[in-house]
Amino acid sequence: MKRIFILIIIAVVLGGISGKILFSKYENLDNYVFSNDKRVYFLEEGVYSTKKSLENNTKDINPKLVVKDDNKYYVYVGITKNQDNAKKIKKIYTDKGYSIYEKEKNITNTEFLSNIEQFDVLVESTKKERDISTIQEVILSNYEEMIINKG
Repeated sequence: MKRIFILIIIAVVLGGISGKILFSKYENLDNYVFSNDKRVYFLEEGVYSTKKSLENNTKDINPKLVVKDDNKYYVYVGITKNQDNAKKIKKIYTDKGYSIYEKEKNITNTEFLSNIEQFDVLVESTKKERDISTIQEVILSNYEEMIINKG
């Protein structure tokens, strides 16, 4: 009986130590992935008053998101929560001769915020323009699907 009692105590202590170690690793990840910061950087190429001027000035820009608001067309080339990623994306377009403006917006859709954070990790880990453009294309279409078309 004493032997079983000692084994139970050892099992509980080892389980507690293992749980604490595992929890401490996920605690740091939880703060990173599910942060409460709702600030998002939108990289805007420009605002156009007519669809024709939009098409003429942005035909070579890909990917892009066009949002119509108050009879104006806003063109976005990137969305990120990470300031360094914003600079990286902005540089791609400024090197091609475009003026990119950084605008901060608050997003309340937690699923979209989580998606951005996951894609930001991918953007951070690459330097290839093609890969960054592909990632931004997914983010922009994700925004259109989850925010614009849903709201």
